[in-house]
Amino acid sequence: MYIGQVAGTVVATIKHHMFAGHKLLLVERLDLDGSVLPRYDIAVDSVQAGVGDRVLVLDEGNSARQVLKVEPWGPVRAVIVGVIDEVDLPHDKSGFSEKSGLSVARGAA
Repeated sequence: MYIGQVAGTVVATIKHHMFAGHKLLLVERLDLDGSVLPRYDIAVDSVQAGVGDRVLVLDEGNSARQVLKVEPWGPVRAVIVGVIDEVDLPHDKSGFSEKSGLSVARGAA
């Protein structure tokens, strides 16, 4: 699993039948500072996320297919399983909120 930010929507008029009725989103991975990493996934949206949302992505194919309740050998590798409201980090790893604008609850020293 990782924290990412939805960068855009993927539109495919011709696609595998498993994707019918599912929104596909382009998700950029984030580091603990909230900075975008040079990696991304195209993920199936299961929580009605939108562009700009910080999300929790399950990026292991078997688990992703279980979340979507689809056939065991389908072409799904990543699924968005949550929209993140807050990240709680120890006070010495505080860069996440300043760079990302994401609300962070800081632990006590």
